[in-house]
Amino acid sequence: MSSSSQHPASAPSGLPDAVAEDLALYREKFRRRLPESLDELHGPTQGVVELPLHIAWSGMTSYDLGKPRQRMGLYRTVLHEGLHDDLPRYLNQDLLLQLWPVLRTLVGRSVRAVWEDAFPQLASRTRAAA
Repeated sequence: MSSSSQHPASAPSGLPDAVAEDLALYREKFRRRLPESLDELHGPTQGVVELPLHIAWSGMTSYDLGKPRQRMGLYRTVLHEGLHDDLPRYLNQDLLLQLWPVLRTLVGRSVRAVWEDAFPQLASRTRAAA
């Protein structure tokens, strides 16, 4: 993990203190779940993936990786709801890098910022795709 991911995220200036503190805590929640490296992400690249209820608690639990919309939905769900041990199990480094330019527009601002801060190769994929 990059050194910036070892310290709580600072919230954008100009926000009321309580809002800024809530935002920093929210970002820290996602930061703590990150793998040390994208190399740890060895999840499936094909087939049907069944997510446990602690991840897919309010929607689909089964995703066909052969269907682009379902693949994107799986990654969005895991990025938002997956715990530290879930990320390597359900995410694949190559697929994440491939999907990131679009996926980053589908995840929340905090998730996007935490992942791009920790893994600059994600942000560079976005610039390269532009």
